[in-house]
Amino acid sequence: MSKQAIKFYNRPAGGWGALKSVLHSIREQGVMVRGIHTLLKQNQPDGFDCPGCAWPDKNHHSTFEFCENGAKAVAAEATERRIDRAFFAQHTVAELNAQDDYWLEAQGRLTEPMRYDAATDRYVAVSWDEAFELTAKHLNALASPHEALFYTSGRTSNEAAFLYQLFIREFGTNNLPDCSNMCHEPSGTAMKEQIGIGKGTVTLEDFDHAEAIFIFGQNPGTNHPRMLGTLREAAKRGCRIVVFNPLRERGLERFADPQSPLDMLSSNGSKIASSYYQVRIGGDMAVAIGLAKAVVESGVIDADFIEEHTAGFEDFLAMLDAQMWEHIEEQSGLSEAQIRDIADIYMASNATICTWGMGITQHKHSVATIQAIINLLLLKGNIGKPGAGACPVRGHSNVQGDRTMGIYEKPSVDFLNKLGKAFDFVPPQEHGHDVVGGIEAMLKGEAKVFIGMGGNFAAATPDSDRTRAGLRQCELTVHVTTKLNRSHLEHGKDALIMPCLGRTEVDQQAGGAQGVTVEDSMSMVHISAGMNAPASEHLLSEPAIVARMAAATLKHSKTPWLWMIEDYDRIRDKIGEVIDGFADFNHRVHVPGGFYLGNSARDRKWVTATGKALFATNPVPGDMPITTLRRQHTDKQIFNLMTVRSHDQYNTTIYGLDDRYRGVFGQRRVCFINKHDLEKMGFTAGQWVDMTSVWHDGERVAPRFKLVEYDIPPGCLASYYPETNNLVPLDSMADRARTPASKSVPVVLTLSADQAA
Repeated sequence: MSKQAIKFYNRPAGGWGALKSVLHSIREQGVMVRGIHTLLKQNQPDGFDCPGCAWPDKNHHSTFEFCENGAKAVAAEATERRIDRAFFAQHTVAELNAQDDYWLEAQGRLTEPMRYDAATDRYVAVSWDEAFELTAKHLNALASPHEALFYTSGRTSNEAAFLYQLFIREFGTNNLPDCSNMCHEPSGTAMKEQIGIGKGTVTLEDFDHAEAIFIFGQNPGTNHPRMLGTLREAAKRGCRIVVFNPLRERGLERFADPQSPLDMLSSNGSKIASSYYQVRIGGDMAVAIGLAKAVVESGVIDADFIEEHTAGFEDFLAMLDAQMWEHIEEQSGLSEAQIRDIADIYMASNATICTWGMGITQHKHSVATIQAIINLLLLKGNIGKPGAGACPVRGHSNVQGDRTMGIYEKPSVDFLNKLGKAFDFVPPQEHGHDVVGGIEAMLKGEAKVFIGMGGNFAAATPDSDRTRAGLRQCELTVHVTTKLNRSHLEHGKDALIMPCLGRTEVDQQAGGAQGVTVEDSMSMVHISAGMNAPASEHLLSEPAIVARMAAATLKHSKTPWLWMIEDYDRIRDKIGEVIDGFADFNHRVHVPGGFYLGNSARDRKWVTATGKALFATNPVPGDMPITTLRRQHTDKQIFNLMTVRSHDQYNTTIYGLDDRYRGVFGQRRVCFINKHDLEKMGFTAGQWVDMTSVWHDGERVAPRFKLVEYDIPPGCLASYYPETNNLVPLDSMADRARTPASKSVPVVLTLSADQAA
């Protein structure tokens, strides 16, 4: 573990630092030989898909198809460390809950199913049959199927997700909250309305032909590092890359590709961003509207495309005309001159990609912001031509595939009809709970069983204290997982841990070794086959856990649950019957590289109410939420806090305590702040502060964060999650999409007690 330090990082992202970090992770997990051998099979046609991000594979031209953070994920999964019944005999749940998330992750792989024993406050071993019967007993004792919640993580394979949603709907509910509810729900909501599909319209090949790439609210250097290789290639051939981000992120400035000898010999690597604009937190919508206004005023639009393929253009023009530049400048943090300079880049490009991440989606006005970005693309016909389009970059490796498989609380009637016909039952029609609705239902006592297919619900969700209280009120909590995490310690009255195989491990069923499939951010579906021996002989695959849980619970089901998991081709045959685009699934997925699902908007087929792409008419908000609160609390200095990942984590999984590119080492409780705000508050870097959120229902406090001077706009702060998730109110969320507004949290800073003294 690194010593605690704050020191400026002036090297490029990637490079020798990334290689050193990979080797350290493999060595730390005790798998030097096996770990390196495993990595050589990552993202290869005959290997396994990265268990980390959903960035697509690039045709397997290289032996090294992995990035630093993907290597950390693989090393953590392949670790020699084990958590068995002896471990739980040594630690009460209360003792484990006092440990931090890094310590919990570092203990290793779970080896057998465990049940919580309230008398001793310990988990004790149970058989799989006992675990499934206990789950079935609780589920069948509910007064209504709607009293159960079934959560899904984005690592769940297509096969497991399809069986899971089928089980849940045969049980009788659509309570399917999932990680999409907390990340890219606004992307789907916005894009379906405008262009008829909630998925990105580009493929990886489009990045080879783009003349400009606009990156909004995204940090690929940490969250999906393989994207940096794509951006590096684009920059080197002259593509203009324009970045909008409150923080200066090293990966968006310079990158040294470990596969490039020239980059590795250079101290500076390759330049990524040709222009970098530090917008205010939440100011991206004003930027996109300002750009559209400047483009329209210049008259450089694709009039033929607009006439043939779009609706609502006249109303859109009227909305733009009503927007005042003073208001756009105030909200964006950029000047009119800067926005017009960016518009010149956009107008000069014949093919532009707009890409975005959770810096866009986790705001109150995120749906409107994404629609403003789509409007900008539509102005020059930048959807449905090579080198152009919309690119929402999803997080976890199969978060997009899970939604395709039916993991959705608001399924379409067409999908339910096909599912019911294929399995001879009548699916429930009533919409279910999303993540926020599920937490509210637990707190009200309306949801009594929680089952989590992967993930770390207690840590990933907003309003952490209330979420954990909701979990503790449940009659039963069940978690399918590979490692110990916070959710297993914030448990119901009865609780089960069901350990499963990891992506890197051989999945042996009656029909032989099985592969599972995933769908990446660009709608490529490919197969993944593990290669390592399972961490324990007692582990089951996710599809097997779902099937056995369903068979134990649904005594009168007509679905041959156990037969289907003997050979996953049988599951895929059923997927082909139900899910559009998956006909002949088993044949197509075994082609090296898999297959492309297709995209209606990319083909300029607009599955909308008008049959055309829609120009949305959302104006710049009159007041940002933070502005309103500042006016209501003139006696307080209210900052706008955005939660971020460190470089040594993936979602809530903490691999280490360093954030190399931001210069933070050996620690996580830090608060990034502008130097002028330090002076204004009378604070100094290195002091400890408490963060208190300001909201209509009271204050939430996150204690003791070290102030770190950083290049971030005045009035804005950044800090890591999950440590700050308790500051995000449950009802602070995206309009129409209900995604937690974790990138815009109003807080005040006060010196911690020991500092104030």
